[in-house]
Amino acid sequence: MRVRALLTLAAVLACTAPIASHHSNSAYEVEKVTTLKGVVKEWKWSNPHTWLHLTVDDGKGGTVEWALEGRAPGVLGRIGWDRNVLKPGEKVTVHMSRAKDGSRVGIIARVDKEDGTILGNSAPNQ
Repeated sequence: MRVRALLTLAAVLACTAPIASHHSNSAYEVEKVTTLKGVVKEWKWSNPHTWLHLTVDDGKGGTVEWALEGRAPGVLGRIGWDRNVLKPGEKVTVHMSRAKDGSRVGIIARVDKEDGTILGNSAPNQ
């Protein structure tokens, strides 16, 4: 009986690990989408999430950097993104939701490239 209980406990714990390891978008104001126009500083194609570092005009003659979180490479790859889709120096418009803490961090909803290419955040039927 003790062995059966231990095996059951091990199975339950094994199933909960993936749930605990995934985090939500609760740090972002996902009900509000704002737009940033800027220049790609860096595009990081990495797990568990991609990151776009964007240099944006601060309206005072200077610039500020934003860090924008994207979906996982596996998800974005299935909808047409890849590690070379954004290049340093490229001008883009990013539709994103800001971090709730007011920092220059956000989560990407969509990226519009200067050539008219629209990089969505999900497949058309999602």
